[in-house]
Amino acid sequence: MSPIFDFFFSQYRDYATVDIILEIVAVIFGFLSVWYSKQNNILVFPTGMVSTIIFVYLLLKWGLLGDMMINGYYFAMSVYGWYIWTRKVDATHVTPITRTTDNEKKLSTAIFIATLLFVYLVYTVFDKWTSWTAYVDTVTTAVFFVGMWLMARRKIENWIFWIIGDIISVPLYFYKGLTFTSLQYLGFTFIAVFGYLAWKKNLNNNLQTA
Repeated sequence: MSPIFDFFFSQYRDYATVDIILEIVAVIFGFLSVWYSKQNNILVFPTGMVSTIIFVYLLLKWGLLGDMMINGYYFAMSVYGWYIWTRKVDATHVTPITRTTDNEKKLSTAIFIATLLFVYLVYTVFDKWTSWTAYVDTVTTAVFFVGMWLMARRKIENWIFWIIGDIISVPLYFYKGLTFTSLQYLGFTFIAVFGYLAWKKNLNNNLQTA
């Protein structure tokens, strides 16, 4: 094998083939989910649920509890988001893209702090404070929890949290030996930037026509 290939993929040498295939499938569906979110398409949720179910299994198997909790939360919020996005606010319109209200900003802060405390408790109970990555996991979990909640409520600020979390996750997952997942988050970063711009354009158009 070439040195470059070894650098990126040598960690998969000891992985079961089925786990590698599952990770690739989860990454593909994860890309589809983020792409559909950028397009403001309801398919963001079913595709995301496929990805998160697979990752919950893999991350539990690999002992990455913080990452597993993120994906378990994503699944639950996908169910909630699916309902919110299809809920009609009047006879002809479903929930539109909007900005966060003051109350939602307070709730976002509460979710962030509560997540930090929850992950800290879980890592302490399972004695997972064994690497610097655990501390980064705690922060990224809180960032993603807020981002997913805001996306489920169709708030444009969700993209800001995704961008921050994605940027942190690229080197983090590579360090953990999950190259495909690291590449996934690299792709997510670019899609999130374009997603924010697309949602902002949609929001501005709605305000002009209101």
